[in-house]
Amino acid sequence: MQLLEKFSINPVNTHLYELAFLHESYSNENDIDECYERLEFLGDAVLEIVISEFLYNMDSNLTEGELTSLRSNYVCKKALYVYSMELGLDQYIKLGAGQELTSREVDSIISDVFESFIGALYLDLGLDTVKDFLSKTVIPHIKNRDIFFCDYKSKLKQLCDKKGIDMAYELIKEEGEPHNKTFSMVAIIDGKNCGTGIGGSKKEAEQNAAKLALDKL
Repeated sequence: MQLLEKFSINPVNTHLYELAFLHESYSNENDIDECYERLEFLGDAVLEIVISEFLYNMDSNLTEGELTSLRSNYVCKKALYVYSMELGLDQYIKLGAGQELTSREVDSIISDVFESFIGALYLDLGLDTVKDFLSKTVIPHIKNRDIFFCDYKSKLKQLCDKKGIDMAYELIKEEGEPHNKTFSMVAIIDGKNCGTGIGGSKKEAEQNAAKLALDKL
């Protein structure tokens, strides 16, 4: 794998890196009893701890809320997609030949494999190797203060708390196939509908609803 050579990574267990790019559809078609999902789960946790530690040490004046908001920006789906594409991880993904995916699903898979690759790297060579890898791939984005994600929900909550106004989110519609659902969420502020957001997940729909509510407020 050229990626490993580029970063001078000498793998011990090459199977882990092969597994990191096996989508469930490919595994099902080829009677393979594993795919990248477990590695993705692990990589997600490892990525969060490394980014959290860097942000914690970066600025001692940042509050818990500010640290959480910053971390969200660098571990969100859009950020993971950018990291993955910069590294060319999309070239290694194995999908089932008969799998039909929407562009949103493809983007999500590209994001997923960055985390599964981190999970593989962690299991194979340990946390220090992961830190070194991320210092060359993700940390530069933090130092450049790149913005991938705006947390409209947190901004709206802060504004409502400041004004002493109650707010909540309500699911009003859920439609589509299990693998391609669309959610509609309403931001309810002081008992009034202040914005309806649509997204591929409840969280995404809430963010979109919060953005519209902020515009109104």
